[in-house]
Amino acid sequence: MSWEQGEQNRVGQRDINEYLKNLEGIISEKDSKLLLYEFLKENVTFSTNLVAGVDLFPFQHMAIKAMFESDYFLGIWSRGMSKSWTTGIFAFMDAMLNQGVEIGILSKSFRQAKMIFKKIEDIAAKPEAAYLSQCITRVSKQNDEWVMEIGDSSIRALPLGDGSKLRGFRFHRIIIDEMLLMPERIYNEVIVPFLSVVQNPKEREDLYNLETKLIETGKMKESERHKWPNNKLIMLSSASYKFEYLYKLYQNFETSILNKTENNSALRTIMHFSYDCAPKQLYDKNLIDQAKSTMSQSQYDREFGAIFTDDSSGYFKISKMAECTIEEGVGQSVEVKGEEGEEYILSFDPSWAESEGSDDFAMQVFKLIKEKNQGVLVHAYALAGQRLKDHMNYFHYLIGNFNIVAIIGDYNGGVQFMNAFMESARYKKSNLKINILETEFDDIENYRKSLKNAKKECNKKGIPCCLRKPTSEWIRRANELLQANFDHKRIWFAARAIDDAFEQQRKKKIPVKDLKFLNVSDSEDQSYGAIMIDLVEHQYDMMDYTKGQCALIEVKSSPQGTQTFDLPLILKRTSGPSKARKDCYSALVLGNWMIKIWSDIHSFKDEEVYSFTPMFIK
Repeated sequence: MSWEQGEQNRVGQRDINEYLKNLEGIISEKDSKLLLYEFLKENVTFSTNLVAGVDLFPFQHMAIKAMFESDYFLGIWSRGMSKSWTTGIFAFMDAMLNQGVEIGILSKSFRQAKMIFKKIEDIAAKPEAAYLSQCITRVSKQNDEWVMEIGDSSIRALPLGDGSKLRGFRFHRIIIDEMLLMPERIYNEVIVPFLSVVQNPKEREDLYNLETKLIETGKMKESERHKWPNNKLIMLSSASYKFEYLYKLYQNFETSILNKTENNSALRTIMHFSYDCAPKQLYDKNLIDQAKSTMSQSQYDREFGAIFTDDSSGYFKISKMAECTIEEGVGQSVEVKGEEGEEYILSFDPSWAESEGSDDFAMQVFKLIKEKNQGVLVHAYALAGQRLKDHMNYFHYLIGNFNIVAIIGDYNGGVQFMNAFMESARYKKSNLKINILETEFDDIENYRKSLKNAKKECNKKGIPCCLRKPTSEWIRRANELLQANFDHKRIWFAARAIDDAFEQQRKKKIPVKDLKFLNVSDSEDQSYGAIMIDLVEHQYDMMDYTKGQCALIEVKSSPQGTQTFDLPLILKRTSGPSKARKDCYSALVLGNWMIKIWSDIHSFKDEEVYSFTPMFIK
């Protein structure tokens, strides 16, 4: 562990502990209250224990103290190093000690933002946190806004997607959990402007004018002006890839800290902690061992080593997939219900097991960009260990709320799933009809004949469904097609839904109360609106989940010359609920292949093709 002081301009503060140690005589009640206040702000560990009955580790004390003293705090911490818990303590202590502050908590999803909020509630619920619980004057939990009031201060958790609502607030403190997943545009256009609005502007103006008069009369020096505290930005995250925005922000912070500039009065702090910097009591060694066995080395370095890494080393480059991700606010975003007049393809990779350590049952929906023969992944589902009934229910929701023009599934398990689905009472009562295609597409030399047969089958009433047999030759060609489409940007990942797109999606009418899409049990206690926010935000998480699985895929050649595309051997050997999976990747390969087949079928013209064209030579 190292410590770098930096070259920033710091506001001098007296050592309150040394001052009190040398203080003699009787102190007035007013002065004693002010000294106690100053003592509590300076001694974070003592204050937290007094108010909430919580004992801090030294690194947590350092972090909270740095959050109090810095204008910009960037914490790059290992997973499991109590980021949310530590930040929650700062939030309620700041709200108590600086009355009137407005604290905003934002994260990649509303569920994640609420986690810090819940940490505060959990601490306040303990018997030893009597002082804290008495200070909390009101708690409000609406669909899209959680608020905790501590006297004149407030702590507010908001969903990131509703950018228009974010712009309506003016926070003095902004806490961003999982900064890695914060869009650069939102950070620059929404978050940073928050910090331009100061607290008590009228009081500042009056004091400035008074100080100016004193300076003019020679009773005060310009250097003696009161230094008002700036607004604060607290950012916490795991490490990222070096080509991502977080690393650029990290470098900017580092430059500002190590190089003194006259115009930059803001105080910045970086706290960069690997898991081996944490106390041994904080980490379960089994967790570390399991992480080493279930993650790639690059992922482990980022998540636990807090190391910024280069591009992924798998068959599919994460940087290429990042280039194929649509920018927030300027293009197609995730969807929970299809647009009228648009066409979609549904792919699925089934799993029948109901244990938590089983594979995911994965489904993905692609919106077709017909004029370019491209597709955009706009909706995804992946759950392990659920009942077949839950998977069928979600499948029915997808084909009922998106204009699905074609379905493709893995033959292994897909035949049984489709048979079970078409025998279900819900399917029989609906107006839906699914036609299983018999055409094979493996014979490349007779590909046109296959297209001709498939076109005839697709003209029948119902949604055509292809159950793809995963032969070694097809697997190779399908993976090469996906890689080529990443390189040439013919397959896309939808953007996060923000602003108007977020509002449109969260207001869609779908049977969300009947859907299981997260491995958590608190959805039953939430309102329709709250679950819709979770579903919309979850969809962008699924985009990242799919890209993460693709980045793990390695290609190997067998002694017979066939190629296999699979997880690294060390990851394949893992088991349990947190094991590495590749089912979303498989669904993406299937969907990408079907987009091409569907385009070829509809552009096919039944004309004779000759290999020799006669020429007239004059």
